[in-house]
Amino acid sequence: MLSLLKTLVLSSLLAASSAALADPELAASETDIRPILLGSPLPDAAVLTLGGKPSTLKEVVHGAPAVVVFYRGGWCPYCNLQLSELQKVEGQLQELGYQVIAVSPDLPEEINQTLENNPLKYTLVSDGNANASRAFGIAYKVDDKTFKQYRDWGIYLDKRSGSDLQALPVPAVFIVDAQGTIQFSYVHPDYKIRTPAGVVVEAARAIAQRKHRLKP
Repeated sequence: MLSLLKTLVLSSLLAASSAALADPELAASETDIRPILLGSPLPDAAVLTLGGKPSTLKEVVHGAPAVVVFYRGGWCPYCNLQLSELQKVEGQLQELGYQVIAVSPDLPEEINQTLENNPLKYTLVSDGNANASRAFGIAYKVDDKTFKQYRDWGIYLDKRSGSDLQALPVPAVFIVDAQGTIQFSYVHPDYKIRTPAGVVVEAARAIAQRKHRLKP
């Protein structure tokens, strides 16, 4: 587990060192994204609560350490598996002082439907206009062919998000400290590859115990 954590942290640092500041526009594809740099402050992006109330990520995080997870939507089985795995380790993360916040393009009503089938205790918010995913540099435009294929499968991204952007986030995990600084990230353009929940816990523990942190 520790060796896997070191590998993930190293790959995250290498990716961050070669990336520029996140472009607020949509990337052309999932391989063209430019994730936000480690050591950057948490973007104050607009989101919606499950009740449909306008808010921002900073308001949701509320100055506490957080594990912020971006997922594609309740229609994605890989996302639902990841969310369930995070539920299993939420208690460990809370003991370390962290809250879990999951962000998706789904409208609040779609997220609430997901919760009926997959009850989760942590915070979920809606990012239908891709404000948060763009601010984190992980939003991309789904090409027309794939967009049509999803519709043929009964997955209407525009209806689920309430937006015609055809946008999705590349699945990602960011860990933010109490100062609102991003200390860890793992982003992979292959939606089938997700950060293991145990690795998230170990990364959170390492950050909580570290005396010297990255600063903006």
